[in-house]
Amino acid sequence: MRRYRPLTAVLLAIAMSALAGGFFGRSALATDSTVPEHYHTFTAALSVIEANYVDKVDTDRLVYSSIRGMLGTLDPHSSFFDPHEYAQMRERQEGHYAGLGVTIQSIDGDITAAVVFEGSPAFKLGVRRGDVIATIEGQSAKGITTLEAQNKLRGPKGTSVRIDIRRRGYDQAIPLTVTRDEVTIPTVPAYFMVDATTGYIQLRDFGENTDHDLKAALHTLAGKGMRRLLLDIRENPGGPLDQAIKVSNEFLPRGKMIVYTRGRVANSDQDYRATEESEFTDIPIVLIANRDSASASEIVTGALQDHDRAYLVGETTFGKALVQSVYRISGGAGLALTTAHYYTPSGRLIQRPWDATFDEYQLYRLKDQDANRPHNPSDLKKTDAGRPVYSGGGIEPDKRVDGPIEGFSPTRFGRMLYARQEFANYAQKFIAEGDTRITQPSGTRKLVKPNFVVDDAMLADFRQQLVADKIKIDEDNFKKDVEFIKAMIRLEVDTPLFGVAEARRRLIAVDPQAQAALGMFGEAQKLTEMARANKVKAAQ
Repeated sequence: MRRYRPLTAVLLAIAMSALAGGFFGRSALATDSTVPEHYHTFTAALSVIEANYVDKVDTDRLVYSSIRGMLGTLDPHSSFFDPHEYAQMRERQEGHYAGLGVTIQSIDGDITAAVVFEGSPAFKLGVRRGDVIATIEGQSAKGITTLEAQNKLRGPKGTSVRIDIRRRGYDQAIPLTVTRDEVTIPTVPAYFMVDATTGYIQLRDFGENTDHDLKAALHTLAGKGMRRLLLDIRENPGGPLDQAIKVSNEFLPRGKMIVYTRGRVANSDQDYRATEESEFTDIPIVLIANRDSASASEIVTGALQDHDRAYLVGETTFGKALVQSVYRISGGAGLALTTAHYYTPSGRLIQRPWDATFDEYQLYRLKDQDANRPHNPSDLKKTDAGRPVYSGGGIEPDKRVDGPIEGFSPTRFGRMLYARQEFANYAQKFIAEGDTRITQPSGTRKLVKPNFVVDDAMLADFRQQLVADKIKIDEDNFKKDVEFIKAMIRLEVDTPLFGVAEARRRLIAVDPQAQAALGMFGEAQKLTEMARANKVKAAQ
C-alpha cells in the first residue's frame, strides 16, 4: 500500500482513511424532542419534490446529496458515507474482508484490477494489476459499475466465483475459478535489511493491526542485525488515531507526548503520551515522507521530529491536522465530522489553510512545492533539542528531496506514462520462470529471472508499446526520464512476479529520495545522541 494515483482515488483515500480519529460506533441521536423549524423546512421541501417533480425521484439520493452539501460547507474532510461507502471504510480500517483480494476500478467501461494484494486468492491464481475482468459468472462485466462488480465478486469465505480476465499479449480470455477467502489488507507490505546494519520498513497505511505488524517487522529485523532504521511513510494517507499513537510509542520513551487534540465537544481535549516501554527508543531513524503522507502518518512524523527521534527526508507532508469522529447514522450510513484539531508535541498545528471551494487544497499534491516557503514568525516552534520547526502547512523535511512518484521527479511526459498505467500494461507480458499460475499460451509472453535487467532491448520494446498505444514520444523527455522509466518497468514486473518486498528492495537502490535518506544516518545519529542526552537530563 498503497505512486501517482488518479485524483479521485487520492481524495477518496484522504477522505476515508485519513480520519486520525478512530472514534467508531457512535450514533447521532437527537437531544431535543422538539424538531427545530429548519428541520421542518427540509422535510417540507423533500415532500414537495417527491410529490411534484416531473420525474420519479430517488429519495435516498436526495437526502444523501443534501447531507454531503451541508458537510461540504464546513471543511475538506467532513464527509458523508452511504451504507456501501461506510462498510468499505470500516472494512479498510479493520484491515480484512472475505473476497478475492483485488481492488478494482472502471477504465473505459472495463472493470480493471488496480491492486492485487499479495497472498490473496486472486494473487495465488495469477491475477495481476491491469487485468480486465471481462466476465463474472458468465455474464459480461463491460459497462457495469465498480459497486455492481464488487457485489458480484464478494461473498462468503469458501465460496467460489468464475471470472474471465483479459490480459495484453493473450489472444483469448483467461478463465479462472477463484475461491473466496479472508483477505488481509497489508499496512506494512515490505520490510528487509538494506545492508548488514540498516533495516527498511514501508508503512503504507494504518489499520487496526498496524502496531502488531510494525512490532513484528522490527523484531524480525533486529534479529537480523538491524542497528538503524529507514522508515518509509510515503503515500500513507493515515488512519485511526490510536494506531498513530501506538506506532509512535515504538520509538519514543514512556511518558513522551505524542499528540494532543483540542476541540469544542466533550472529551475532544486530550493529551496522548507514550504509555509503553519499547526496545527501539535509541535506534537512529531516517524517515522518508512526501506530499501524500497525511493525517495519522503526520502524527508519527511530527512526534518523531519534535522529539529529535528521526531525521526527516523528502517533501513537505500533506498538512491535515483535523480529527474526524465517525458517527453511524440511520440505514447503515455514516458521517465523519471534524470535532478537533491535533497538535504535534512542540505545539504545531500543521493543517494547511483551504480555499472556499477546496479546489486549491485538493490539488495540492499535483503542484510542485516551494522549497523557500515564507513562514510567519508566530508559527516558529522548537524541537526538544531546540531545532526550529513551523506550524501551518504540513511537516517540512530536515532535508528536502523532491520525488512525488516513487521518489522520482519525472517530467510531464513521464508522469503521463505513469498515470496512463503504461508501465503496468507493459509488465503484463512478462512471467517468472517456473510460474505456473497462468498456463494459457501467449505469443508475446516473455520469461524473466529475479535478477533481470531493464536493458536497451527492453526499453526499445517498451517504446514499441507506446507507439502501438498511439502515444507520441517526447524524445528529449524520454531521455531525461530514462532512469525513472527503467525503475517503473522494473517495479511493475517485480511486484506481481517476485513479491512486494523484493520489488521495493530493488526500487530503493535507485530511488533518489531513498538514496538521499540512506546518506543521512550521520545526522540521525546526532539526533539520537541529543535525544539520549535529554532523556538523561530529565531523569536527573
